[in-house]
Amino acid sequence: MKHAVGGKGPPATAELILGIDPGLGVTGYAVVEPLRSGVRVVEAGVLRPGQTSRPLAERLDVLHQGIVELIEAFRPTSMALEQVHSHAKFPRTALLMAHARGVIVLAAVQNRVAIHGYAATRIKKTLTGSGRADKEQMQRAIRVELGLDKVPEPHDVADACAVALCHCQMERNRRGAFGPS
Repeated sequence: MKHAVGGKGPPATAELILGIDPGLGVTGYAVVEPLRSGVRVVEAGVLRPGQTSRPLAERLDVLHQGIVELIEAFRPTSMALEQVHSHAKFPRTALLMAHARGVIVLAAVQNRVAIHGYAATRIKKTLTGSGRADKEQMQRAIRVELGLDKVPEPHDVADACAVALCHCQMERNRRGAFGPS
């Protein structure tokens, strides 16, 4: 695991959300704590399942193990991840992403973590008000919402933060503000 943004670990009784940007080369993750006053990043980083020269099964196994380690370390109450989207020009990419997303979902189910999937347009709309927001708008929204000086890098971490923030906002809308102040 490589950490991009870090904290001192989870609070003893916090509700934690694990945001995931699935990928076979690089998977971004963000562990966040919803608060009444906003959202706090507990830890964020990337998992690197391996080079494309490694067999797919090995990369999926490494990814699964990495997700299980994150779940065991932070005990999130929910996992939020981007839904697989396909593009007619790149059907193979969608299939490979589905494999990665599948082992991530499996790790969550095996560890009894609630799973919430969001379309990319929903994530963008929730954070910026527009489902067609560009990368700069998204980066600005992530930075402001998390109170950071700069956008988390690499982009996989920023994308995982965006998914986690989307879930936090959707939950706030569903049940009202939550978490300690």
